[in-house]
Amino acid sequence: MTSLQFPAFLLLAGLCLAGCEDACYKDGPCEKQDTSSSAYKRYLLYDVNPGEGFNLRRDVYMRVAVAVARLRGWTLVLPPWGPLYHWQATNGEYETGIPWARFFDVASLNRYVPVMEFDDYVKESGARVDAVLHLQNYAEGWRDGHFDEKWHVQPCLSQARFSRSGDVFSAQMWSHVTLQAANYSCVSIQGTSRTLAEMCAAQPHRSILVDRAETVLHHHYGGRQFWSARRSMRFARHLVEEAAALRRDLLASEDVEDGTRYTDDWRDMKVKAGSTRGGPYLAVHLRRRDFVSGRPRSVPSLETAARAISATLRELGLETVYLATDAPDREVGRLRELLEPFRLVRPSRRRDLLAGEEAIIDQIVCSHARHFIGSYESTFSFRIQEEREILGFSAESTFNRLCGDREGKGCEQPTRWRIVYA
Repeated sequence: MTSLQFPAFLLLAGLCLAGCEDACYKDGPCEKQDTSSSAYKRYLLYDVNPGEGFNLRRDVYMRVAVAVARLRGWTLVLPPWGPLYHWQATNGEYETGIPWARFFDVASLNRYVPVMEFDDYVKESGARVDAVLHLQNYAEGWRDGHFDEKWHVQPCLSQARFSRSGDVFSAQMWSHVTLQAANYSCVSIQGTSRTLAEMCAAQPHRSILVDRAETVLHHHYGGRQFWSARRSMRFARHLVEEAAALRRDLLASEDVEDGTRYTDDWRDMKVKAGSTRGGPYLAVHLRRRDFVSGRPRSVPSLETAARAISATLRELGLETVYLATDAPDREVGRLRELLEPFRLVRPSRRRDLLAGEEAIIDQIVCSHARHFIGSYESTFSFRIQEEREILGFSAESTFNRLCGDREGKGCEQPTRWRIVYA
């Protein structure tokens, strides 16, 4: 049994799978194999609970990628994005079927593990897989308080997403394609990416879809392979350029002066912690909407947020705050009034960008700030903190959050997950 140490909010199970008979179980990545031959080509597809958001899904990707790095001969198929709760277009419709290249540098992902877009997989293999493994928790839960890593094929505990017609199972996936499978099983699993990799190694199939991938935990959250996968997740070039233009035009910020330049290859970038200055502005992620009702103790009122932001601006000798938020315009306007004479920057929505693209631009801008303050237990804030670790900011300027009205000024601050290199 592996000893696991996670804060409660990180028991978000994350998947990590891969190959069959070519398994190579070890702590680091396996030596790369020649996968050009069709005899070696195997494919891992995955999906998560439809209700999960963009930034939790990014975390699940890392769990999967770390597993693929531990196994030989498999290609990770990237599930299309959407529909997501926060991703409504300006016309009110949800965005669906979006390829990863709209958000991430796929070539950079490939420098960690082999990946391909789902549409490219369909062109090569059709909209079908050999098997679907639907993950579920054990009905009896943990026994005697012990977390034993295990998995078993068992009866399904909930209604299956896939329906059967003759010898074929099918389901509408990612709201735009019907995926077919020759085999379907429910698997009770309790474990980490290693457990899931071992499970998949026992399968005889060439292509597998693992559904509800969030059921499995990171094997080592914050470890070397976690950070290698995270560092490979560079944003799409057009979004980096959009964020750079925004920083230049509205925040007097640019990479050379701020010390926030990236190398061309993430594998060559190792910045000394605390050596990065950042742009002349404070960045704040203020989560509202569902958090106001779902986490009332830890979400500040606008008045409390304004007092905390103003105090930090005075302490840092800054005049400008960049606000990343899902708050309605009327709340942004009220916060702007409360922050006077300080300057609040919150760009208007753009019709030429997807909601997910705008969210990433927000994260890039926040990651380049002199100082960052996030929201309690928000994966949006977590991803910004990770990016600032990659850029070499100090922990003191990165791992901060707004305190709720009921918590007071001395609320517990975020765990400091510091970067490590393979």
